[in-house]
Amino acid sequence: MSRFTSILTVSPLDDGNTWMLRRAFGYHVGYKGSRDRITVPVRFETDFASVPRPLWWLLPPWGTYGNAAVIHDWLYWEQLRPRREADRIFLEAMTVLSVSRFKRTCMYIAVRTFGGAPWWQNQGLRKQGYSRISRQAPEKSLNSRPLWRRAKLLRALGIIKPTRENRQRYSIV
Repeated sequence: MSRFTSILTVSPLDDGNTWMLRRAFGYHVGYKGSRDRITVPVRFETDFASVPRPLWWLLPPWGTYGNAAVIHDWLYWEQLRPRREADRIFLEAMTVLSVSRFKRTCMYIAVRTFGGAPWWQNQGLRKQGYSRISRQAPEKSLNSRPLWRRAKLLRALGIIKPTRENRQRYSIV
């Protein structure tokens, strides 16, 4: 059976929604010992499950499916697998975590129904050079807003231009 290969270790960022991995985190897809392994790198920024606030009473962003949500966020960011496969892996990982059938089904239907927009958004952000892997060490990032989000806003407002210096400062590849 599938399994997670390490303990998820994260630190919150000061925006109240985003967390940064303090160490790499992995998952074996399919069965224990499978060569199909997903590794989320240290300093990857995640919001866990992107659940609309009115539904948090039922499905909070950091529920028992949190580890699966981090793997899913990474798959949606990197896009090295098709979206349908990323969603299937999310469902499989929730099963490994013993998430109730009801919650698993709700989460899976939600990502299949509403996951297209974040998928295409991530693709656009990556094409613009943004990265969700912070260049700062986790200790230095605990009191900073996610830089890729800040850079996106500043660029949209015309405050910064995509110069080499700004690319390094705001983790833009």
